Amino acid sequence: MPKKEQFISAPKAAKILGISRVAVFKRIKAGQLPAIKIGRNYAINRSDVGDAGVQELTAASKQRIDQAVKKTVAEYGEMLKLLARE
Repeated sequence: MPKKEQFISAPKAAKILGISRVAVFKRIKAGQLPAIKIGRNYAINRSDVGDAGVQELTAASKQRIDQAVKKTVAEYGEMLKLLARE
């Protein structure tokens, strides 16, 4: 008997993997992520996504990450621009 959430949608897989939906569809098309097409949608086996136990970021975690990114850009912005040119 299949588990209740054995299969997940592409957007849910994207959240779990921390990538965009488009990236999930590209992986499906490239054969890197097995999926079943049901109508216009894809069903992805949760076990194929990898570490499905990863929890989504909380609002507080997202805010800390945003602050760290802003601090990094403020301190190293010029260096990052120079590195991007290489």
